[in-house]
Amino acid sequence: MNQQKLQRLNAIATKEGLITAVAMDQRSSLRQMIANAAGAPVETITDAQLSDFKDAVTSVLSPYASAVLLDPEYGLPAARNRAAGCGLLLTYELDGYDNPRPHKMLALMPNTSVAQLRDLGADAIKILLSWAPDEDERANDQKRAMIVEIGEECEAAGVPFLLEPVVYDPAGGPVRSLAFAKRRPDFVLRTMEEFSRPVYKVDVLKVEFPVLASYVEASSVYAGEKAQSYDEALDWFRRADAVATVPYIYLSAGASIAEFTTSLRMAREAGAGFSGILCGRAMWQDGIPSFVAGGPAGFRGWLASEGVANARNIAECLRGAISLHDRLEGALE
Repeated sequence: MNQQKLQRLNAIATKEGLITAVAMDQRSSLRQMIANAAGAPVETITDAQLSDFKDAVTSVLSPYASAVLLDPEYGLPAARNRAAGCGLLLTYELDGYDNPRPHKMLALMPNTSVAQLRDLGADAIKILLSWAPDEDERANDQKRAMIVEIGEECEAAGVPFLLEPVVYDPAGGPVRSLAFAKRRPDFVLRTMEEFSRPVYKVDVLKVEFPVLASYVEASSVYAGEKAQSYDEALDWFRRADAVATVPYIYLSAGASIAEFTTSLRMAREAGAGFSGILCGRAMWQDGIPSFVAGGPAGFRGWLASEGVANARNIAECLRGAISLHDRLEGALE
């Protein structure tokens, strides 16, 4: 890692070297969530509503975060209203989770570059990559080549590269099913091992938990169907940690706040050496009905109480997380 990257990486971390970031880069998925809560057609949800939502989350929660993740389409006004000392990550991929292409092929935002995102104020960029280790090898090779190119682009621009590889079933099955929950640990481990390789120049991996806590027997959110025992789950956390050679943080991936905090406590119990979180929906999704009913002002009220409580609850779960610099030691140019 060069010094430009290191300086910008420090801008999105706490003084202890942890990333405690709020994710608010959802676009079409956010539009759909608001529409569902309103009982309205998705096309009636305006761009201004998306921007207002992002601004509310950023304004209220950024004082409790080391950084906020936004998109350059609807999030730039919100970026200007983040708290002093809160860093900025900008997303570079086109569609996030809502990927309609064969093999969930990665696509970047048109007419955009890492240097342009940097010049818009980004301290780092994020790529969400849909990844299945057992996917068609030609498709995976194309994805690998794209990540190598993005890594080189970030290196040239002096901008940290946060990669979010999200696993999926290449057969098309639901990722939160019991069947996939049994395959998930191996997928996550192999994915972390792959993208820790130096060729990709990834500075921080933003990863999923290797298990779904709701399928872990004896977890506090166990729903009655077992994919792993509690001891097996802890072992998967340790095994995933062992293959990561770059710093990594956990994402919420649409989990409830209860499932997210339970998973963080399991990671801590397992001794996993994670360096923070980048949490989106778990922190703010329960406030969407308040946004629909009361507009931005009503939503800000919800965020100031429940949203801040969620942020503080998550912060408590980060005790024991390790500094980014512990894994970066020796990797500086």
